[in-house]
Amino acid sequence: MTTTPTADGDNDAVDTGTDTEIDISQPHSARVYDWWLGGTDNYPVDAMLGELFIREIPAMRLMARANRDFMLRAGRFLAAEARISQFVDVGAGIPTSPNLHEAVQAVEPAARIVYIDNDPIVLRQSRGRMAGTAAGATAYIEADLRRPEDLLNHPGLRAAVDLGQPVALMLIAVLMLLPDSDDPWALTRTLLDALPSGSHVAISHPGLEFDPEAVATVSALAAAGNITLVPRTREEVERFFGDWELLAPGVTPVLGWRPDAPADDQEAAFYWAGVARKP
Repeated sequence: MTTTPTADGDNDAVDTGTDTEIDISQPHSARVYDWWLGGTDNYPVDAMLGELFIREIPAMRLMARANRDFMLRAGRFLAAEARISQFVDVGAGIPTSPNLHEAVQAVEPAARIVYIDNDPIVLRQSRGRMAGTAAGATAYIEADLRRPEDLLNHPGLRAAVDLGQPVALMLIAVLMLLPDSDDPWALTRTLLDALPSGSHVAISHPGLEFDPEAVATVSALAAAGNITLVPRTREEVERFFGDWELLAPGVTPVLGWRPDAPADDQEAAFYWAGVARKP
């Protein structure tokens, strides 16, 4: 077992049960998010960064929950109204119940859900937590959004999803982890172009306009913890949908996308969100 020494000489890593170990000397975006949601798959270093974010944006826990609730609402909508039975969740993150497959398969028990991430932390936590219904299927594969062709050709994806039939592509709070230098718009376009007519994409993304000063500060805090966090404007988020047909109400504050109940303040959560259909 290889470990990562810290400044005081202690070995600060944990064994994942695979060939890859988890460095707990540095915060991690998925674990910080888990901490905001009240999960247990995080470490003190993650809580420290999460607290720093909350000092700048006191509603951060609400924002994390609002983002997750959007994923669940969008998943239910896509299963019930768009009649999609294949879901691909890229950048799935650490499983937290209810997860996407639970929401979707409650509507369509035979739905197939593929979770995709490139992170050993997610791999470890995903095992044993993503069992679907007897009629449906749930799978987890390792792939990287930065290599979309490899992702699309992954044998695990091809075994679980028929790319000749409509697919729901979920890009929930993942594009923020890609700097502009990676051209996340081109990476997303590669995925969208590979999907057939009738497919849908759901995207959520931190917004720059809600509170530019606070958002810039937390982005800098993330960078100090070696985490990329790129907030973007509404126009930049709209570009991710390309020429697909945006469904009402378009790209909107996440609390305002087809809410189960109207929010007192739609802009309390600093995320843009939207769902679009491929003509």
